[in-house]
Amino acid sequence: MSLHRKIFLSLAIAIVGISSVFISLTHLTVKGSIEAGIKETRGWEITTINNELTAYFLEKNHSWANIQQLNILQNISQDKPEILVMDRDDNVIYKKGNSSRRLVQHLGIKSELKINKEKVGQFFYYDPEISNFNKIMIGIPISVVTLLITSGSLFIIISLIMAYRLSKWLAAPLQKLLPMIDRLGKGEFGIQVPAHTKDEYGKIANAFNQMSKELEQAEVVRRNLTADVAHELRTPLTIIGGKLDFLQLQGKMIKPETLIPLQDELIRLNQLVEDLRILSLAEAGKLKLHKIPTNMLDLAYQFKLALEPIAEEKNISIQIDAQTNDTTISVDPNRIKQVFLNLLTNAIRYTPNQGNIYIRLLKGDHSYLKIIVEDTGIGMEQKHLPHLFDRFYRTDDSRTRDHGGTGLGLAIAKQYILSHDGRIEVKSIMNHGTRFIIQLPYNVEAYLD
Repeated sequence: MSLHRKIFLSLAIAIVGISSVFISLTHLTVKGSIEAGIKETRGWEITTINNELTAYFLEKNHSWANIQQLNILQNISQDKPEILVMDRDDNVIYKKGNSSRRLVQHLGIKSELKINKEKVGQFFYYDPEISNFNKIMIGIPISVVTLLITSGSLFIIISLIMAYRLSKWLAAPLQKLLPMIDRLGKGEFGIQVPAHTKDEYGKIANAFNQMSKELEQAEVVRRNLTADVAHELRTPLTIIGGKLDFLQLQGKMIKPETLIPLQDELIRLNQLVEDLRILSLAEAGKLKLHKIPTNMLDLAYQFKLALEPIAEEKNISIQIDAQTNDTTISVDPNRIKQVFLNLLTNAIRYTPNQGNIYIRLLKGDHSYLKIIVEDTGIGMEQKHLPHLFDRFYRTDDSRTRDHGGTGLGLAIAKQYILSHDGRIEVKSIMNHGTRFIIQLPYNVEAYLD
């Protein structure tokens, strides 16, 4: 059953139920009010007769014997009063008046005779005025019920029409969304549903649109990843295959030095596979970390000492600026070394001759150590920054595999930092340089790891 029909059925049941209860309560109220009014007009007569009959019953030792001798109506001053008395078995034991028994029972006032809460009989009092009242009492409830049923039916019909339109209006946004969900489930990523309202439906539509965009982006990333991996694997395999074919065609003894290019390509291939394995583990949160207290300032000086020979070839200066004495944090030093080695080698590669590279350590916000790696290199356009940590992403043709690396270095660096509950961001200005900002937490519990 559709949502539209469910809403309509629920509203219809509620409307019919409320209307029925209202009609029944109104009928009972009107009927009870008229009966109370009639009894009030003959209250004295009914009480007098009741007292006289119960006194007679007690006087005769709980018997109605010879009750016909009583003149029960002698003290009643109403015009043409009549009475019908019955015992506990509904047998007529006394009747005074010319009207039929059925008429007296139908239009008279009924009163039970009780002694010690036990019914011993009943009587019906009747006179012409009471008859008219009871006729009115019978007519008014019937008229009221007829009026209520008519007006109630009209109200129910109008309400059901409104409920139908309301349920259709409430379900309309979802009816527009359902086909889009089906299309998305069939792989049509990126589709958008109109979101013209700011209510709950609008929020659902916006959430759907955002999810659709993210799925489209994920699909693009997946396709690009497959293509990139295939491309990165094809090159070394092509080189290896071509070299082996050439050696086979020569039909000569293979000299050891001719195998060096093959070994280089195998090393590159193994590195690519290993980088992909590590990146997958890091993204899945399954990368094992061996954290120990590590002085990041000492680590920075180690990098400076190791990379200065390469930097001096381009007359690049590596400078360290420590603005805090609290530079010891709990990290996996091997993983963190890979992060900064990647950042510093990239900085040297893309910094022109006589440039500068800075490593700054300072106290960040909320108990974080902030480490900045900044260069005065060629910089990058702003459009590249959001994708810089994507797998195999390169900003231009100059960043090809011929310059070394697998295109996974920054992606792995980001995942290493995230694995340490840290943050990494990049800022860059064309022809002015690039700045990588890393924040790693001072985690006391990590010292106990």
